[in-house]
Amino acid sequence: MSRINTNVPSQIARRNLNENNKTLNTTLERLSTGLRINRGKDDPAGLIASENLRAEKSALSAAISNAERADQLVNIAEGGLQELSSLLTELRGLVTSTANSAGLSGEEKQANQLQIDSIIQTIDRLSEATNFQGVKLLNGNLDFTATGVNANVSDFKINSAKLSGPTQAVSTSQTASAQRGSLLVDLNSATIQTTGGALFTVEITGATGSREFAFGNGTTTAQAVTAINQFKDVTGISAALNASGLTLNSTEFGSEQFVQARVVNLAGVVGALVQGTATDADDYTGTSTALAVSALVRDTGQDINGSINGIIATGKGRSLRVANDFLDTEITLTAAQATAAPGAVNAFTITGGGANFQLASNVDLNGRVSIGIQNVSSRKLGNSALGFLSDLTSGKDKNVVGGDILRAAKVVEESIRQVSGLRGRLGAFQKNVIGATIRNLGISLENSSAAESVIRDADFAAETATLTRGQILSQAAGNSLGLANQQPQAALQLLRS
Repeated sequence: MSRINTNVPSQIARRNLNENNKTLNTTLERLSTGLRINRGKDDPAGLIASENLRAEKSALSAAISNAERADQLVNIAEGGLQELSSLLTELRGLVTSTANSAGLSGEEKQANQLQIDSIIQTIDRLSEATNFQGVKLLNGNLDFTATGVNANVSDFKINSAKLSGPTQAVSTSQTASAQRGSLLVDLNSATIQTTGGALFTVEITGATGSREFAFGNGTTTAQAVTAINQFKDVTGISAALNASGLTLNSTEFGSEQFVQARVVNLAGVVGALVQGTATDADDYTGTSTALAVSALVRDTGQDINGSINGIIATGKGRSLRVANDFLDTEITLTAAQATAAPGAVNAFTITGGGANFQLASNVDLNGRVSIGIQNVSSRKLGNSALGFLSDLTSGKDKNVVGGDILRAAKVVEESIRQVSGLRGRLGAFQKNVIGATIRNLGISLENSSAAESVIRDADFAAETATLTRGQILSQAAGNSLGLANQQPQAALQLLRS
């Protein structure tokens, strides 16, 4: 080399040595941290994706924790309801036992009433005592609140609701009326006229049972109505006077209800069995069958049809129900409204309440689930038509000593149905909502972790190979730099010659 002021080979060697050392340092950093991306310059796009995935993983972990806590809350509520179910089962046995009035002394009835009082007090105590971290679960604290309940709504239940605002209005639109099964026994007279002392015998069958009635000559239709109504709890059919005979109606509304009448013995009575029409149970312009032995006529009721908040609802009797992710409610209309012409009813406004759980990583309406847990105290179990469980206590009209024990039994049965229904709804919520959510969130967390690992974690096999290569290149560059620095010394040979 003949030039010494600028040692180009040395500069080349030094530059390559610096580059090799940088690569070696980067590799050592990745191996020591286990991460391929340690700062933004390592991979700007990869860093953004990785940080987003890390945030998603944190939210998913929190959602799993939320779901597990929701499961524990429902478990505690279920435990309280299970004990309530046992108490109601025992209560039903006491009511049934006390109904055997001829076989019990007054002291035994009083003893049974004392047990009933104790059970009802325990039910009230459990409804107030069952709590999760101080939040009471069974006293209506987690039920939905509603205002502005329309007078045409006889009962309603809100199972779940997602409120996009502070309130949510709920309205019904009725497209077809509810109907009872209905028949007219047209006798053309207010008195049953038979011949030869024979009896006019008719068999009446309803949804709950059947009875055969025999009426003699001179029996008034009012007397026939009284006789039939004595068994309405057995047959599910009530009777009423009509201008030309008597009307038979199912006691309840809906497609499961019916009235069937069959003539067993005619006894010379002249008349007809007339079915109510499909559009109006009180308009007997339907099929008419002349009274004759074995003549049989049957009319079936009709479920109400309509929608709730524009969503097609399922109708049963006088009740409409809609169940979706945003609203699960059941509305029972009054008999007058349910049988009226199609129209709309502004039922009520949901103002809040319910048990709300955040079971998704995104905090929005879709990620939230809600469920209403109704009050199960004795003053709430039952309904306005039958009465409430608290009516069975001493001094009330359905106590088992001197009260209406038949109604008491029905109230207990309705209470059992309500508690069982609530337990089933909570169980379905645990299994199909919480359980499925936990499993899905767990899978999402695994996949998000795998995706973040692919982007951010270091590949040790590749980095080890890069380390070995970097070490060799760094050593070679150092040796090359040494040799390049020695080359200018060859110029001294020229000075010696």
